[in-house]
Amino acid sequence: MQAMMHDATPTAFVAGATGLTGREVVRALREGGARVVAHVRPDSARLDDWRARFAALGAEVDTTAWAPEALAATLATLRPDWVFALLGTTRKRMRREGGDYATIDYGLTRMLIDAAVASGTRPRFVYLSAVGVSARAKGAYYTARWRAEEALRASGLPYAIARPSFIVGARDEGRPMERVGASIADGALAVVGLLGGRGVAERYRSREASALARAVVRLAAAPVGDAVAADGFDLFAENR
Repeated sequence: MQAMMHDATPTAFVAGATGLTGREVVRALREGGARVVAHVRPDSARLDDWRARFAALGAEVDTTAWAPEALAATLATLRPDWVFALLGTTRKRMRREGGDYATIDYGLTRMLIDAAVASGTRPRFVYLSAVGVSARAKGAYYTARWRAEEALRASGLPYAIARPSFIVGARDEGRPMERVGASIADGALAVVGLLGGRGVAERYRSREASALARAVVRLAAAPVGDAVAADGFDLFAENR
């Protein structure tokens, strides 16, 4: 990726940095020359491992607790140009650790939005949502994501929302059903494309995490309203 064109080195705060897409976003940002602060939960059992992994990429690690005032203070100190919210949970993780889509996918994202507003720094907030999210979509997952999108739109912050379909790649925790689902969906979409539905097929096909990350980083740096393309696909996004 070419170096990002800015008068000064941009700073990015990445929440959800330990996830599949988060790790790749950290990598893409560093390749573009940004200063990157990767957020890791202070109670993470793998904190030392994450420190080492992110240090190898040239990124810093922040362990601010998930508390509104603490997050606002951190953002006020860092003054990031971009705040990335790449947060989410799975049913498997909810069974193991507790929580739900409302408290994690929406709740933590909303807390980060509010912290960005309270910091007084007006960073551009980049939210990784999901394809199919809308006011009419049913289910707890889509409802949580739509609520997060609406909170961001109402925040007054400059923002970008990316809505990819399945995200595939080498995860630290296995998700075999996700890989199977992506494979089946991509096969069906290939048929749709052959029958004239190229736009639908392109919008819903799975994305490699590394390619998605590069597109999300380009979206963060793009002028308001610009479409974003990377590695042969257009990222379905809202850019304001």
